[in-house]
Amino acid sequence: MAANAHEHKSHTALIWKVFGILSFITIVEVILGIIKPDSLHLTKILGTSPLNIIFLVLTIVKAYYITWFFMHMADETKSLRRSVVWTAVFLIIYLATLLLIEGSYINDVLSPLVKWNY
Repeated sequence: MAANAHEHKSHTALIWKVFGILSFITIVEVILGIIKPDSLHLTKILGTSPLNIIFLVLTIVKAYYITWFFMHMADETKSLRRSVVWTAVFLIIYLATLLLIEGSYINDVLSPLVKWNY
């Protein structure tokens, strides 16, 4: 058995890099949520605002980084990574689509009855 077979490699730099990326994405989400630019918030694309689409994409990117690095998916076999990641991606897309469709329906039905505060 080789002496380097059980050598431990420090992942401190990688952890700080992922922490920085996740922090940056979170800061962007918070700033966009506070500012809510009218061009992103009041426009409709695919039945929702571009701001919602940006939030969904940034959340999926954060989930990817958390799964990939902190749940150690990078060290797993390709088939296990694909089965976990693609299943989660499809479920997230399905759930987001369902929520957007149903939310739009509820908004359309209740609009005459309720004053929405935007």
